[in-house]
Amino acid sequence: MPTPFTAEHLRETFDAFNRHDVEGVMRHFADDCVFFTVGGPEVFGTKIAGREAIAAAFAAVWAGMPDAQWHQRGHFVAGDRAVSEWTFTGTRADGKRIEADGCDLFRIRDGAIVEKHAFRKDRPLQEAR
Repeated sequence: MPTPFTAEHLRETFDAFNRHDVEGVMRHFADDCVFFTVGGPEVFGTKIAGREAIAAAFAAVWAGMPDAQWHQRGHFVAGDRAVSEWTFTGTRADGKRIEADGCDLFRIRDGAIVEKHAFRKDRPLQEAR
């Protein structure tokens, strides 16, 4: 029987996001996981499927925004669903800054993340500080 997924697992995952540690982030993702990004051409954003593709997408965010951070505000797990609330900050290659609240909605199976839906407020870019 798998270990139950907890809010502590989400804290560990977001600590790894902030270290830009792809192995640490992917530790709690299932092999057949799916990530729905904050933006893209579809109503759900862009769908990225599988551990390797998702890991590459996260690494690309960090490469494009080396100062990317998810300032954690809260995490909870209820059955096979979980939520993380955060404020995202990062500087794009053009020097424009993003600072916006967001959340992730997760679906859990057998103690691992099988779906991650990311949502972030659509806020005007900020001038670099």
